[in-house]
Amino acid sequence: MSRIIRMGVATAITCLKQSGVTNPDAIVTGTPYGCLEDTGIFLGSLIKQNDEMLSPTAFIQSTHNTVGAQIALMLKCNGYNNTFVHRGFSFESALLDSIMLLREGETKNVLVGAVDEITEASFAILNRFGLYKQQHPSNLSLFDAKSKGTIGGEGAAFFLLSFEHSENDHAQIDGLSTFYKPASGKDVANKIIEFVVAHGLSLPDIDVIITGRNGDGENDKLYDYLQEDVFTGNTVINYKQLCGEYPTAASFAMWLASRILQAGQLPQAVNYNMDKQIKRMLIYNNYLGIHHSLILLSAIK
Repeated sequence: MSRIIRMGVATAITCLKQSGVTNPDAIVTGTPYGCLEDTGIFLGSLIKQNDEMLSPTAFIQSTHNTVGAQIALMLKCNGYNNTFVHRGFSFESALLDSIMLLREGETKNVLVGAVDEITEASFAILNRFGLYKQQHPSNLSLFDAKSKGTIGGEGAAFFLLSFEHSENDHAQIDGLSTFYKPASGKDVANKIIEFVVAHGLSLPDIDVIITGRNGDGENDKLYDYLQEDVFTGNTVINYKQLCGEYPTAASFAMWLASRILQAGQLPQAVNYNMDKQIKRMLIYNNYLGIHHSLILLSAIK
């Protein structure tokens, strides 16, 4: 197995063990880049061997649905299996599809997750586009530098969704929304307020807001605006200093939020102390200022 497949399989199996479920009814995965290492190997062989005598193995393992397929093969899961490749919405699309499956009543539980890897080739390409900082700061001081760019990241996160509560539950998903290329910071603020109100809440009802601030000076101007004009009375924490920036980083944020809600308090890693118990959290993330998403979670009652 390539590294990204090992990441995805190990995370999925760990998730199932923690949930007490041996075989899910469906598997849904999100990844914008897929298996970059195998893609690089295949393209390298294509060039070196002048399109002749190419082994199909690297090509087969480079497809985006390889991770979800490998998980299904190991579990002998013959149910619904789908992979979403929607750039910065890949994880959110997989999550939405999973929720729809559950609401249709065709499945009792769904294994949903996202996986992305970073390779030397992908880092070099994205670095040329100015995505990463040229002077590499410590991840813990990421937000102190207002220079252009952020730090690269990768990760795998899987969750088992079900309408039936169990003793192994970490958190409850109350809402999900995505929006594309908002016109302004005010437009983003309105989308957030509308989302919260649509779920019968107001911003003061949210104990903690997790934002996708990534240390890029231009990107973080939006978060500065929201902090000053919208989230003024809320506890706001960030997470990309822990995982770096990648298209499905919102999956890491949801994992972090679920663990916080299960524990009822913030971990030391987010550098914020809070006395009261945390019962409701909102994740607001954007990728490259284009793909914006909101995920509302609450503690299990």
